[in-house]
Amino acid sequence: MAGKAKPSGANGRGSIKRIQIDKSQSTMLIVAGVAAFVLAFTLVGGKALVSQIMYQNRVIGAKKVAVQQLRTNVQAVSSLATSYKAFTTTSQNVLGGNPQGNGQKDGDNAKIVLDALPSKYDFPALATSVEKLVTDQKLTIDSISGSDDEVAQTDNATSSDPKAIEMPFQVSTNGNFQSSQSLIDAFNKSIRPFQVQKLQIAGVQSNLTMKIEAKTYYQPGKNFNMTKKVVK
Repeated sequence: MAGKAKPSGANGRGSIKRIQIDKSQSTMLIVAGVAAFVLAFTLVGGKALVSQIMYQNRVIGAKKVAVQQLRTNVQAVSSLATSYKAFTTTSQNVLGGNPQGNGQKDGDNAKIVLDALPSKYDFPALATSVEKLVTDQKLTIDSISGSDDEVAQTDNATSSDPKAIEMPFQVSTNGNFQSSQSLIDAFNKSIRPFQVQKLQIAGVQSNLTMKIEAKTYYQPGKNFNMTKKVVK
């Protein structure tokens, strides 16, 4: 008797199960891949967002500091203007002269301060000032000399942190003892600072030759620069 054929249903169901398992695994892999991509994107995006927030906070902080400084400066301007007006409108200047006059000790305090320490290098003007000091004491000038260093001093026209710069000079005079002594006093009392470094005197009391090596100063003007700050 011929054997009966086995039903093929069992193998068919096994194949269907394998197909379903394969599909489930593929779905899980796809879901896992999408989840990994979303997670990575979220982490990168979150890091960039946090970095941007921190940067904006730094910018806001720097702006607040700048605004506060501006407010302080505005308040200082008003106070400075008041102080300057009071300084220049006194009835008597710091030398005891008339602010409106034209004498040796006259002029307002602002002009006196500028004359005391000029903001520009000007050797010819210095020579003129020294000449006036000498002739006011009834002395004769033999010579006024020094190095006119105007070209080299061009770079010192302005500075963010100005310092007084020396201007050496030499002057030779003739006159009596009293006039020569008066010249030394005039240098000491001058509103412009003079520092005598070497003094040579020869002759008799009625006719002295005096050679002076000295220096004075000028101070470059202060510059105010508006700068930009890069916030990182």
